[in-house]
This record gives sequence, structure tokens and C-alpha cells, in this order.
Amino acid sequence: MPWREVLLVLGVSAAPISELRGGIPLALALGFAPEIAFFLALVGNLLPLPLLLFLFPKILRAVEKLPGWLGRAGRAYLAWQDRRKGAFARWGPPALVLFVAIPSPGTGLWTGAVLASLLGIPGRRAGPFLILGVLLAGILVLGASLGLFRLFGI
Repeated sequence: MPWREVLLVLGVSAAPISELRGGIPLALALGFAPEIAFFLALVGNLLPLPLLLFLFPKILRAVEKLPGWLGRAGRAYLAWQDRRKGAFARWGPPALVLFVAIPSPGTGLWTGAVLASLLGIPGRRAGPFLILGVLLAGILVLGASLGLFRLFGI
């Protein structure tokens, strides 16, 4: 297993736009076995998760301290978030699984982590749901990349 290609797959999978939706097809194109392609893309996609879950809430809290309209908007948003925290904490995490699992542009781990922060879902609560969503997305992308859906006429 050439380390340069492994690092390339990990990097593409960790990147905010391509994520594992780009990492799995890349790994397969580079000649990796499907299970290795899935594993590398999954690991690469999950590498930024701790940073994302704990960095975005801090950014939101920093915005409310800014002067001018941006600070006012940040304070208004956080007040709105605080009023609705119970509903988001209860229903938001399962919705994150579906949001992240849908393999379409803009619905990956990065966006899911931002969404969790915006909805006020704590990182420890959102993390397992985001990971499950990434696993499901990886299975769908691997299946599509291998042409398995053609077997079922999808």
C-alpha cells in the first residue's frame, strides 16, 4: 500500500467539499480493494470531527461579541437557539443521521457539524449521530461506486 496514495485518500476524504463521497471513488480508482477504500475514506472523513464539534460552538459564541450588526445578529440567533434548545436536543440528532447519510453535495460531515452547532446540539450528543450518518453515506457511495445499484435496477 503506497503511503502517498493513502495520504491522498485520507486528505480528500477529510476535505470539506469532497469528504468520503470523493475519497471512496478515488481510492477505488487508485486500485485499493473496496474494504480498504471504505476504511481509508471513513477514517479520513472522521479525522476533523473532534475539531468541528468543539470549534464551531466557540465560533458562534465569538460572533455574539463582535461589534455592529454582525454581533447583534449573533446575539439574536443565539437567543432564538436558547428558546428552542429542547426540541432541537430531542429531534435534532436523529435528523443529523439522515442529513449526513444522504450522499449529495452539501450534506456531509462538515455541514452536519455546523448544523449541530447552529441547532445547539452538544458535540457529545451529536458526534455518534454524525458518525452513523457518515457510515451510511459510505455504504451508499461504495455501493454506487461498485455499481451494485444497477443489480437492483436503481
